[in-house]
Amino acid sequence: MTERKDKLLFTPGPLTTSATVKQAMLTDLGSRDAAFIRVVKEIRSALLGLASVSADEFTAIPLQGSGTFGVEAILATVIPRDGKLLVLANGAYGARIGHLARVLGIDTEVLTTVENQKLDPAAAEAALARDTKITHVAAVHCETTTGLFNPIERLGAVVKKAKRLFIVDAMSSFGAVPIPMAQFGIDYLVSSANKCTEGVPGFSFVIARQQPLRAAEGWARSVSLDLLAQWQGLEKGGQFRFTPPTHALLAFRQALTELEAEGGIAGRGARYRRNYETLLAGMLALGFQTYLPPEDQGYIITSFRYPASPAFVFEEFYTRLSDKGFVIYPGKVSSADCFRIGTIGRLGTADVTGLLAAIKTTLAEMGVTLR
Repeated sequence: MTERKDKLLFTPGPLTTSATVKQAMLTDLGSRDAAFIRVVKEIRSALLGLASVSADEFTAIPLQGSGTFGVEAILATVIPRDGKLLVLANGAYGARIGHLARVLGIDTEVLTTVENQKLDPAAAEAALARDTKITHVAAVHCETTTGLFNPIERLGAVVKKAKRLFIVDAMSSFGAVPIPMAQFGIDYLVSSANKCTEGVPGFSFVIARQQPLRAAEGWARSVSLDLLAQWQGLEKGGQFRFTPPTHALLAFRQALTELEAEGGIAGRGARYRRNYETLLAGMLALGFQTYLPPEDQGYIITSFRYPASPAFVFEEFYTRLSDKGFVIYPGKVSSADCFRIGTIGRLGTADVTGLLAAIKTTLAEMGVTLR
C-alpha cells in the first residue's frame, strides 16, 4: 500500500499517507486565491456527504489546529454561560473533554465509566433526568485509550429524547465508520484531517447543525476558537478568518478523492477491518493478550497487555521496532500496562504481516518468552 520507505505508522494519527497525498502539498496557493477558496468549498461539501447530512440543515467548518482544538472550539462556542455540560467518559479522551470544559469555566459533570466498559445509555438517561440544568452532552465514539467503540446511536437517542444537544468526538472513527449524524441525533461532530480520512496534520473540522450554532451568537469564550465566527467567515467569502493551513487542505482534498475511489467509508472500513483481523490473529498466536474482550474491540486501534516476562521493557521494544521501520504507540490505560497498535492509515495486510514478523524477531532479540 505504501510507495515510499518511510517508517510505517501503526498509530492513531498522524498516519502513513499515500505519495499522492504528500505530492498534493507541493503547490503554493494564497489564502485568498480563488482556486484555494474552491478547494475549501469542495472539502466542506464532501464532509457533509461523509456525515450523510444536507447543507440545508448542517454545515462543515474546518479550523486550524489539531482535533483537540476542534473539541475546545465547540465547547468554547456553543454552551451558554448558564449552560451545563455532561461528559460521558470511559478513557483519557473523554476525560480531556471534561478538563477542557472546566478550564473554559463551563459548569461540568463528568460521568465516568471504567475504561474496559462501553458508555451506558441508561446511566446517561438517569443523569439527564436528575439534573435539568444540563444543556449539552459530550461523548467519544472510538475511545482511543483502548480502541473501544461507544454506542453513540443509543446515546444520541437518549439525548434527543431529553431535548438536550449532543456533541460527539469522532476523531479516530470518522471516515472509516458510518456515522449518519441526523439519524444518530448528533448536533456537533468533530474529527481531524490526519485520521481515517488519511490526510496530514494541520486542521480539525466540525460538522454542526446550523440551528443551534446560530443560536450561540455572543457565547464564545475565545476569539481564535470561535466556531460561529469561523463559520460566518466561511459563509461570507469562503475564507478562513486567520491564516489557513493551505498545504494541509490541498492534501486533504486529495485524500478525500482517494477515500471515494476506495469505496467511501464502507471500502475504507473494510480494509481497516482486514488489517485488524490480521493483527489480532497474529498477536494472539505470538501469545499476547488484548485489554478489551473481542466483542467490545473496534478495528481502529487495539490495546495489548505487556507480557509478564521480566525481559519485556516497552521502551526497548518500541525502539527496536522503530529501528526496523515500524512505529507503534504507548499505552494510555490507567489501570493496566498496555501498548497500542493502530490499523488505520495507508496500510494493508502485507504491512501488518511485516509488523508481526518484526515483533516476533524483536521478542527473540530481547529474550522475551510469552508462552
